[in-house]
Amino acid sequence: MNDWNQVSFSDLLAESRDGEWGQGQEAFGHQLCEVIRGTDFANMNDSNIELPLRWIPDHLVTRKKLESGDILFEMAGGTAKQSTGRSALLRTGFFQLHQEHPILCASFCRHLRLDRKQYNPEFIYYLLQALYTAGYMAVFNIQHTGVSRFQYTSFKKQTVLDVPLLPTQKKIAATLSAYDECIENNQRRIALLEKMAEEIYREWFVRLRFPGHDKVKVIKGVPDGWKLVRLEKAFDFTGGGTPTKEVSRYWDGGDVNWFTPSDITGANGIFLERSGGQCTEEGFNNSSAKMFPAYSVMLTSRATIGAVGINLAPACTNQGFITCVPNAQYPLSYLYHWIKLAKPYFELLSGGATFAELTKGTFKKIEILTPPEKLVEKFDELESPIFKAIEMYQRQNTKLIATRDLLLPRLISGKLSVENLDIQFPPGMKESTHEC
Repeated sequence: MNDWNQVSFSDLLAESRDGEWGQGQEAFGHQLCEVIRGTDFANMNDSNIELPLRWIPDHLVTRKKLESGDILFEMAGGTAKQSTGRSALLRTGFFQLHQEHPILCASFCRHLRLDRKQYNPEFIYYLLQALYTAGYMAVFNIQHTGVSRFQYTSFKKQTVLDVPLLPTQKKIAATLSAYDECIENNQRRIALLEKMAEEIYREWFVRLRFPGHDKVKVIKGVPDGWKLVRLEKAFDFTGGGTPTKEVSRYWDGGDVNWFTPSDITGANGIFLERSGGQCTEEGFNNSSAKMFPAYSVMLTSRATIGAVGINLAPACTNQGFITCVPNAQYPLSYLYHWIKLAKPYFELLSGGATFAELTKGTFKKIEILTPPEKLVEKFDELESPIFKAIEMYQRQNTKLIATRDLLLPRLISGKLSVENLDIQFPPGMKESTHEC
């Protein structure tokens, strides 16, 4: 580590500016801009992300318009389980997908622009990620009038980092970026496959342009041979339960997958390998939770209605779910799409004084339009390989993320040396490697 030096965080920066929120309506002397919030950080590489559009004064756009290589820093937000101080890196690919409007960060964020003659943006971004994971950012997180805020001024003044010379920074960043680019490529493949699978379902069972549709009579909007079946007679479904948190042995060392709605809404894909928390077998046996098999369709039914996920191992849930078990007439591919696209209908049927809820009593009375079994079999023959490919890419990403996260603290601290390695820079870093 002879080429590593201690550097004050403030010395890294060529520029640091806070964000803007602007106005919701058109105004003279303002430009329509896309604005990045802290809540958008996790989905920055999603090609389908929709950022808020706001009208920002021209002079502020000129001063604060974001560029490739800028690092965004979260100043407020946070939760009891998630400290403020998260960061995001803006790569060239992001701007290629967002060319229509100038891009700024929101008022509860700020952007950091580095002195690139000495510091590589990718390396500093990964360094900030390592600090956040280690809990360092939480030291500067304070609760202020009901909102968690990050003490950026204190952080900037007090933080001193071990940083290698620029060539080593680039090698470390290239190693970690290679993993991230593989992950992002897989995410793009998953998005395309999901879109294709849903489009096939819509074509066959929403637009009713299924194979041979031109030879089938449609009576009152329903093709001949199709029927409406109440869900209680269509497939098995179950609710959930929660082992009491007052008995520690119901949770300590548990390995029973026990899903909550946050596992579904925070997921990066339709398949879920493991729940955020696990209960013990004893805890499960002493609760109203019900075990269901792998490849069931979990539907959130409280507060957030209609989020959907597929478990990859036997599991149970808390009370916020109705979980549906596929069968021969309603295979996973068909059932998943029907449940996903029925979300608006489920929301209409939900009620409750405290929060919205779709009860099992209401759910079982819903009717599902059921095509002939042979048509569903043909559909499943098309869809099953797509679902398997999505699952494969998600499993790959799980392993890539785990490996990257193991390497991150060792590389970023210099414990794992890269100085003597001949490292090929991934495509996403080629531009930045020639900047200096």
